[in-house]
Amino acid sequence: MAVSTIPAALQRAAAEFGAAEAVADGGIRLSWTELLDEVRAAARYYIARGVQPGDCVALWAPNTAHWVIAALGVHYAGGRLVPINTRYTGHEALDILQRTHAVALAVAGPFLGTDRLAALRDAESEDGLPDLRAVLRLPTGEFPKAYVDEWADMGAIAAVVPEDAADARAAAVQPGDVSDVLFTSGTTGRSKGVLSAHQQVISVAAAWAECGEVSAADRYLVINPFFHSFGYKAGIVACLLTGATIVPQAVYDVPEAMRLIEKERITVLPGAPTIYQTILDHPDRGSHDLSSLRFAVTGAAVVPVALVERMQNELAFDLVLTAFGMTEAVVVTMCRRNDPPDVVARTCGRAVAGCEIRIGEQDELLVRGPNVMLGYLDDREATASTIDADGWMHTGDVGTIEDGYLRITDRLKDMYISGGFNVYPAEVEQTLARLDGVAEAAVIGVPDDRLGEVGLALIVRKSELSEDDVLAFCRERLANYKVPRTVRFVEALPRNLAGKVLKTDLRKEYSHA
Repeated sequence: MAVSTIPAALQRAAAEFGAAEAVADGGIRLSWTELLDEVRAAARYYIARGVQPGDCVALWAPNTAHWVIAALGVHYAGGRLVPINTRYTGHEALDILQRTHAVALAVAGPFLGTDRLAALRDAESEDGLPDLRAVLRLPTGEFPKAYVDEWADMGAIAAVVPEDAADARAAAVQPGDVSDVLFTSGTTGRSKGVLSAHQQVISVAAAWAECGEVSAADRYLVINPFFHSFGYKAGIVACLLTGATIVPQAVYDVPEAMRLIEKERITVLPGAPTIYQTILDHPDRGSHDLSSLRFAVTGAAVVPVALVERMQNELAFDLVLTAFGMTEAVVVTMCRRNDPPDVVARTCGRAVAGCEIRIGEQDELLVRGPNVMLGYLDDREATASTIDADGWMHTGDVGTIEDGYLRITDRLKDMYISGGFNVYPAEVEQTLARLDGVAEAAVIGVPDDRLGEVGLALIVRKSELSEDDVLAFCRERLANYKVPRTVRFVEALPRNLAGKVLKTDLRKEYSHA
């Protein structure tokens, strides 16, 4: 039975895979039938709290079984899921809640020293959150405020809504309905909300799973954050379509990852190259049985051929693939089983999911196909400048295509990737512009052995200012991966005749900084 919505995919999984394990998160073990029951209860909770079809519901929490239930419950109730990056500050989260007019928020309690609800309250502006009607606490800590709905009370709150009302909502979801709004940093200094429909999410997750030969026999350790399209769409949704078991890891820790691989007999382990490198280089690797590993897919950075060979030889992966994607299209290209190691390492593979790719002006990669976003939230101008009249999405990435295989060689935009996360310098620069003492600022990505690239802030001062002052200011206002690693104070920034900062010159000068 073909499905084209996320609720339908969940219902089919429950019918087809039944008692098989759907989610394994420590002591929480849910079959596919039980997962459907939990999701239906979450949907009834949202309905009881006034969520209407098409409403936005935000989710701000790390990878857990509760994230899976809360997210799928949004879809089941006919809502639009708005995942929030767990590294975001209260100011960044507030901006997203306000712009999406979110009516409900599911949020983790204090986790790794951060109380997200408290951070949100501290950041709240005069405009407040007039649309927000409910806050659901996911059980990762304690909230100090009694008005927040506890996860344990969700069933009692949901009880006022009949089960058939939730099923009716799920049945009413259409393939073209917006399923989620994922925010990606924008080159203009403000994040953009990427709109995707159910049919797009299903299509791209199915194509990813097909390339990876994922099946109900697989157990998938999801290290990639659920708030990211990789962890959510190529993770949770891919498992819905195939029956693979979802094993979430809330925070990447090498010994814990190896313990989970051994204990849970993990077969699928996607991630950034640094994930595999840290496992390969860990002194205790030999004391863990990692022989269950079958399939790895990586990307987001240059992948050395030697790393691919080590993954195949030392970690005994049967299938190692690379891919290229972005929030606006999730997965665009991917390698295939018979591709040799040098092709896997040096290219991003061939087009997937009915995608078309071609090289346009300035050698820019253009993408067209069913997985391309619907557009940006409340931003027709940005949408029109990204997707042209013929349906081609302009990625801003420079590349080549040879025999159908894509190789990304540069970026038209200034974006760099730090630890697998996209960082747009304009956003950081706008933050720096608010710091007293900064006359001008330019941010570039410079090479880093562990994270691929890290930020370097070049600042022209107008008054006394130290590197510690700059970094402390950024840490209060930006997610940690966006905070520059180092600061250099300069007399002036190089500019062209039009006054634009010459980022290319800066990258050449400071590439070894």
